[in-house]
Amino acid sequence: MQVNHKRQCLIPKDEFKSGFSDILPLSFGVAIYGAAFGLLAAQAHMSELQTGIMGTLVFAGSSQILAIERLVSGAGAFTALIAGMALNLRILLMTGSLRKELAGRPLWQVIVGVHLTTDENWALMYAARAKGRAVGYWYLVGGGTCLIIVWTMATVFGVNFAQVLPEPQAIGMDFAFTAAFIAILCSLWRGVQDLMPWLVSAVISGALVLFAPIEPSWALALGGVAGAASAAVLLPIAEDVERVDPVIDEPKQKLSRDSI
Repeated sequence: MQVNHKRQCLIPKDEFKSGFSDILPLSFGVAIYGAAFGLLAAQAHMSELQTGIMGTLVFAGSSQILAIERLVSGAGAFTALIAGMALNLRILLMTGSLRKELAGRPLWQVIVGVHLTTDENWALMYAARAKGRAVGYWYLVGGGTCLIIVWTMATVFGVNFAQVLPEPQAIGMDFAFTAAFIAILCSLWRGVQDLMPWLVSAVISGALVLFAPIEPSWALALGGVAGAASAAVLLPIAEDVERVDPVIDEPKQKLSRDSI
C-alpha cells in the first residue's frame, strides 16, 4: 500500500521540532561520550572555550576523540588530523545519500545540513520514512541541532569535571576514552554485512602497525580506506544475492505445496 506523502508533509518549523524531539532519547548516549571526550581534552590541556569551539565547528564525536587521543599520546597535529579524517570517511557516503534533500537549496542550507549530519539523525530520518512519515531536510537538521547542543555542553562539562579531579589516571578515568570508543563502535554496528569491512580495516591497520615503519595514524587511515573499498565491492554482491534468493525459493515453495 502506498503512503500519500504529500498529505503527511510537515511545514519546516514543525518538521524541525519533530526531529529535535524524536532524537532526545538518543542524545543521552551522545552526552556520555561527549563527557568522556571532555576528560580527554583536559588531558591535552584544552580549555573549556577551546573544547566548546572544537565541538561546535568539528562536531564529529569519534573523530574528535581519536584526534585528541593521538595528541595526548604525543603524535603531531597533522597525524591527529589524518586519523580523525580516516575514521569519518563514512560521513562522505552518508551525505552522498542526501542528494534529494539538499538539491535546490541555498548554499548555507547545504552546509548546515552536511555539518549536522550524524549517524544518529541520519538513521532516525530513514527509520521515520520507513514508518510512512514524510520527513526530510528539516527533520535531519532538527535532530542534528539537538545533538550538537548536547555534544558541546557535554564536552565542556567533561573539561570542567576533569579540573576538579586530582589525577584522572589514578582513579581510572583515563579509561573513559576506551569505553566511549567501544560504545561508538557498538552503535555503528548494523549487522553481519559490516563484519567483512570491519575485519579488513582491522587486519590492514594491525599489519601496518606491526610490520610497516609508519605512524599508527597513517595505518588507521589506510585501514579505513581498505575497509571502505571492500564494503563498496561487497555491498552490490550482497544485494544481488538478496534479489536472487526469492527467485530460488519460490520454485522450492511451489514444489513443496505440490507434493502435499
